[in-house]
Amino acid sequence: MHWYLDVIKKYAVFQGRARRKEYWMFFLFNFIVTMLLTMVELMIGLPSVLVIIYSLIVLLPSLGVAVRRLHDIGKTGWWLLISLIPVVGGIVLLVFNCLDSEPGANKYGPSPK
Repeated sequence: MHWYLDVIKKYAVFQGRARRKEYWMFFLFNFIVTMLLTMVELMIGLPSVLVIIYSLIVLLPSLGVAVRRLHDIGKTGWWLLISLIPVVGGIVLLVFNCLDSEPGANKYGPSPK
């Protein structure tokens, strides 16, 4: 839970580096919350209002942690735009997010490990 809250505290921080664990724990918690909200909406009979509101609330923190994750492997945050390429872009970002951190400091800051 503290990984999720750490990312939320850095609401719109696009500088620095984020470890794999920070990124994936935030991703996992977002996935779980989205699934729970979807189940609540289905039980109540609401359209996807709660999921849309939650997604808008965590949009900037999600972008921030994704950019910091790319910084951790030595890539610029502009690599997020590769996700606009169907199929291939998502696979490339998945591979990038699974790579280990660059050892030591890089141009984006000291190693978070």
